[in-house]
Amino acid sequence: MLSSIKAMIFAAGLGTRLKPFTDKHPKALAVVNGKTLLERTLIYLKGFGIHEVVINVHHFADQIKSFLSAHHDDEMHVVVSHEVDGPYETGGGLVFAADKLKGDGNPFIVMNVDMLTNLDLLGMYEYHQKISPLATLAVTRRKSSRQFLFNDEMRLVGWRNNKTGDYKWVNLPVDEFTPLSFSGIHIIDPSIFKCMPTSGTFSITDTYLKLAKDHLIIAYDHTGDVIMDVGKPEAIIEAETIFE
Repeated sequence: MLSSIKAMIFAAGLGTRLKPFTDKHPKALAVVNGKTLLERTLIYLKGFGIHEVVINVHHFADQIKSFLSAHHDDEMHVVVSHEVDGPYETGGGLVFAADKLKGDGNPFIVMNVDMLTNLDLLGMYEYHQKISPLATLAVTRRKSSRQFLFNDEMRLVGWRNNKTGDYKWVNLPVDEFTPLSFSGIHIIDPSIFKCMPTSGTFSITDTYLKLAKDHLIIAYDHTGDVIMDVGKPEAIIEAETIFE
């Protein structure tokens, strides 16, 4: 179990893909079969023994705070990272919450509130500990609009926008690579904060591409698991046929 590990849930985004729901609510409170995405994510983490969680908030932040107060769980210690002047995107949001994550020196888990999965977090964490990279990214072999690119050692070498055909490379372009779709789940060593800006609004994707020049950032392929991006209304409907 992962009882000594902290986790962070990204829930500060505007959720524009989930309109009109997000015109009046945060995407974290979208409901799948009677449970909000936030509740499902907390239950998922608790299932692996995780009881210390940081949640970043911005869009309708008070609604998320009210939900957490009304659904208090004595076994979960939840801390809110309120990006009042945000949202700071994934990279900036992570840095903004750094003091809440890096205290014990253990790697921590980060996941998006709008990704539902049955990924074995314990197996992924053991994989991370065995290799000791700066970050491990959960990925699968599925279609998506954007993909990370990895070499035959599963090391990050680039990124591709499949809609525009744009590439971003860690170093020089490479001819042989495997495109894999990100599952929105990372395991990160807290030493990453020494390599990142101390504040600002920026993407963790660009951060990984920059840091991969000098640091090991690897893929954890969990193809075959259930993984659903429920950031769109039609995806909510589909998710209700899969998640009880």
